[in-house]
Amino acid sequence: MTCIVVDDEPLARQGMEMNIANVSFLQFLGSFSNALAASDFIRKEKVDLMFLDINMPELNGLDFLKSLRDAPLVIFTTAYPQYALESYELDAIDYLVKPIRIERFLKAVNKAENHLRLLQQESNTHQVEKIEGDFVFIKADRKFFKIYFKDIYYIEGLKDYVVIYTADNKIITSMNVKTIAAQLPASIFARVSKSYIVNVLHITSFDNELVYIQNNEIPLGQSFKDDFLKQYIDGKIVKR
Repeated sequence: MTCIVVDDEPLARQGMEMNIANVSFLQFLGSFSNALAASDFIRKEKVDLMFLDINMPELNGLDFLKSLRDAPLVIFTTAYPQYALESYELDAIDYLVKPIRIERFLKAVNKAENHLRLLQQESNTHQVEKIEGDFVFIKADRKFFKIYFKDIYYIEGLKDYVVIYTADNKIITSMNVKTIAAQLPASIFARVSKSYIVNVLHITSFDNELVYIQNNEIPLGQSFKDDFLKQYIDGKIVKR
C-alpha cells in the first residue's frame, strides 16, 4: 500500500517515516511540508494512503481533503483532538493524536489496509438485491446471501460502497450510506454520522463523541447526535 506524509513539522515527518518503515505492507513514496506540494504529487502518482496533519500554513488538512476530487485513504495526524469529529465527517480512516503511540499507529494502518483490500474487490462487488421482513439479500458470486437484521452490528460508508459488519463477517456492497439507510427499518438502525449506521440493539455504551459496539468505536456526528439521542436513547435512560 503506497503512502505519503503531509506535515509542516520536520520532526513529525521523520517520526512518521520511522513508523512506516516498521510496517511491511506500507510503501513510502515521500513526505511534504504543505498541502499544495502534496496535491501536485497526488495528481501525478498513485497514492493509496495519506498521513495528513491538520494545522498547517496556507491550507489546513481538513480543507485540503475537501478540495481533492479523488482523494486517497486518509489518516489524520494532529496534536489537537478537538478536530476528531469533523475528520470522521470527511470519511477519514482514523485520527491519530500526537505524540503517536506505535500500537495506535498499527491499529490505524491495519484498518486502512483492510479498507483498501475491500475497495479493490471490484470483480466480486456485492449488491443489495432485496430488503424485506427481518432480513436482507446480498448478491455475491452469482448467489444470494441472506443476512438477518439482528446479526448486523453496524454499517460503514466507504466512498461509493458500504461495508456491512456482522459478528463473523464483513460484506462490501456497491451502495452509498444514504441509500441503504433509507431501506433499513428505522426502529433498529440509526444513522450516527455521515459514514456510519448502527444497530441500536448492539450498542454497549456511548458518550458525547462515540458509540461503542463490542470493541468498535463509532464516531457520533454532531449533525446526527440530537436525532439519535431523541429517537433511540432518551426514553431508555433510567432516571434517578
